[in-house]
Amino acid sequence: VQPPDPASIRVLRGHQLPVTCLVISPDDRFIFSASKDGSLIKCKWEVESGKRLCMVPGGKKGTEERHMGHASHILCMAISSDGKYLATGDRNKLIMIWDAATCKRLHIFTGHRDAVSGLSFRKGTHQLYSASHDRCVKVWNVAENAYVETLFGHQDVITGLDSLSRECCVTAGGRDGTVRLWKIPEESQLVFYGHQGSIDCIQLINEEHMVSGADDGSVALWGLMKKKPLALARQAHGMQDAQGLQQPYWISAVAALRNSDLLATGSHSASVKLWKCSEGFRKLEPLWDIPLVGFVNSLKFSAAGDFLVAGLGQEHRLGRWWRVKEAKNSICIIPLKRRAAAPSPEAPDSS
Repeated sequence: VQPPDPASIRVLRGHQLPVTCLVISPDDRFIFSASKDGSLIKCKWEVESGKRLCMVPGGKKGTEERHMGHASHILCMAISSDGKYLATGDRNKLIMIWDAATCKRLHIFTGHRDAVSGLSFRKGTHQLYSASHDRCVKVWNVAENAYVETLFGHQDVITGLDSLSRECCVTAGGRDGTVRLWKIPEESQLVFYGHQGSIDCIQLINEEHMVSGADDGSVALWGLMKKKPLALARQAHGMQDAQGLQQPYWISAVAALRNSDLLATGSHSASVKLWKCSEGFRKLEPLWDIPLVGFVNSLKFSAAGDFLVAGLGQEHRLGRWWRVKEAKNSICIIPLKRRAAAPSPEAPDSS
């Protein structure tokens, strides 16, 4: 990957308040985003034109049945790998299922006892995993509008969740200091330790490795076979001077280009960082900084790896500890160019 050109970054404006989460459709044509808007808007954008295609307004708390949208902050969203279903989870314990093509609401899942903080569809299926501040993981069958089971184990609020094609998911356990791998059929879990602070975000890179970020400023690279990180970058985004206290910038978002060695991390340090997993996933090498002002609350690579999308806000997605006044609540599309590969000597002369 070449260093991204800041002038080529496209900014989509439309959310009045900080963007909390976003997903890209599997064909890389659309972005769905949500924010802290009181009207609780969920937006669908066209990547190529930057146009906003549909917007779902929300309502006041308790009116979810009558309204189309949520009535409290949406904290997470997921899209099925066939692009058919979109799931959104909110602070008010609800999971809503949408038809991604029409933005029509299909179903509401209830059952969590606190904010829904992580959602992921198992790849190639309509099985949905959800994580919540109530410390448990639930499994749902979206095609049949059915609840399947609940898994317990975390000692603190779960802050993030991800899954791929295997019947398992990974979660970040906030202040309990653990990352967990849940094996759904066996109803068992593996526990990983390595961060000092609250683990706030997690993503699988491939079926064997994952990356997580914490509020102690560290980014950890894990192999699913080892209980300790394979690599740990401390103070990954440097130090901040907050109210006279030196502390690391919190890592608020991580993203991995699936099945590659490219990672991205976000904080409120005025840049998104790109990293390379080198030496067989044993080392984290910083590549480039992309200047973006504000809290990076969500990061996603497109499936083809030709762009990275960042959801920005003046505040962190979970609270109002600080405000970055000069930030714009927006979605940024960062084009990624590949370096032309050197021609291999044994390749026939194509001219």
